[in-house]
Amino acid sequence: MKESLGTTGLILNEPLLWEKGKKGRCGFSIPRRDVESCPLDEDLTCEGPDFPDLSEVDVVRHYTRLSQWNFGVDSGMYPLGSCTMKYSPKTNEKQAGLSGFSGAHPLLPANLSQGALKIMFEFEQYLAEITGMDATTLQPAAGAHGELTGMLLIYAFHKSKGVRRSKIIIPDTAHGTNPASVTLCGYRPVSVRSNEQGILSAEAIADVMDDDTAGIMVTNPNTLGLFEENIQKIAEIVHSKDGLVYCDGANMNAVMGIVQMGKIGVDIIHLNLHKTFSTPHGGGGPGSGPVCVKRHLESFLPVPRVIQENGRFILAENYPESIDKVSAFHGNFGVMIKAYSYIRSMGPKNLKKASQLAVLNANYIKERLKRTLHLAFDRPCMHECVFSDKYQVAHKVMTLDMAKRLMDYGFHPPTIYFPLVVNGAIMIEPTETESKEDLDQYIEAFKAIVNEARENPDLLHEAPKSCKVKRLDEAAAARKPCLAG
Repeated sequence: MKESLGTTGLILNEPLLWEKGKKGRCGFSIPRRDVESCPLDEDLTCEGPDFPDLSEVDVVRHYTRLSQWNFGVDSGMYPLGSCTMKYSPKTNEKQAGLSGFSGAHPLLPANLSQGALKIMFEFEQYLAEITGMDATTLQPAAGAHGELTGMLLIYAFHKSKGVRRSKIIIPDTAHGTNPASVTLCGYRPVSVRSNEQGILSAEAIADVMDDDTAGIMVTNPNTLGLFEENIQKIAEIVHSKDGLVYCDGANMNAVMGIVQMGKIGVDIIHLNLHKTFSTPHGGGGPGSGPVCVKRHLESFLPVPRVIQENGRFILAENYPESIDKVSAFHGNFGVMIKAYSYIRSMGPKNLKKASQLAVLNANYIKERLKRTLHLAFDRPCMHECVFSDKYQVAHKVMTLDMAKRLMDYGFHPPTIYFPLVVNGAIMIEPTETESKEDLDQYIEAFKAIVNEARENPDLLHEAPKSCKVKRLDEAAAARKPCLAG
């Protein structure tokens, strides 16, 4: 790589506001009082909060400096595999900030919330159409919450038939939250290994599917970035025993507008709006995890449900088989507006193109790096590709060392050590929003790091060297965590 994107820069240390403050400083002028002062009774007075005295420039510089410590998709490439840290168009923020939406209160009656209810009603239909499903709930507040909702729907479905089942099949290429959601809902997860191609075989599912199994949770595309090609046959096997097929749709960014899950045997799917539909992720959230279902599960969806009646939108609760509420109100409404804005801005043609470009970018990285890093499964991938540190182990350089060194080159590290089925995994997801120039810079940085691993491994063991915070003692942090505020 000719020139590193990362430099030491001018990143200033910053004390706490309480350390910066000095008695008498003030960032604003209070208008002159036009009434007489009146002291409070002694029993009403108490010591005030410990606020520091700060000037305007103290406050502005403090938060500006803190912002310069951060890295996000607005700063550069954020290739976290399985997390889809795609760029969030700013027009989405503009729509969500409209006063009619941002000022709406969830306790307003339906007749004063027609605009908000219409957005929710249409949004549910859009998500159902995109996934090939029939009905949607917007209540779940994140992906794992959507998973739990799906498990509750499966439980309610079997209960309505007078059946109680105790197991859910989960592949080894599932997201880690899947077995947790299953266990939380009272089921026992049954693990199934993927085959030599990195996907599930129908035979493996047939071996474990029985009359005590409520269904299967399958991540598709899976966490290896591979499409589960046998999903229709697997669905037939599960359905033959009256089980249900749950799809973890966190990776929908690879197949949006291309695959309709409802037509390949899926009964339930959750979506991550903060991944596929471009709403902010992580600390810029909150998230949202709507759940779409086929018609035979619609009656079990959470209430209240937004329906249209006589030309108006109402919140209906008369669904006796419903699993009831899974959220205090109607879900994270501001996130829904951003995702709705994204869908309307893109339209069907460009939603499909976004997935096509995400897959193209991932395969470009895979092909350019597969002779530099060990590629766990050398076959066309979807939105992400998984390498490992197998070639670097001989130089005593591990995945963690390379990830830390990437920070010196100005890139956020990819996801590491996940999925667990690949030892020393390096999971890269570029998303559709990165240009070829950005991808090439990332690829060249990785190649330079691999050369360093061969010629000067100690350099990687000490990385990062140019970041504000150097490498932490992770063993000590795990054994003696500092939980002070």
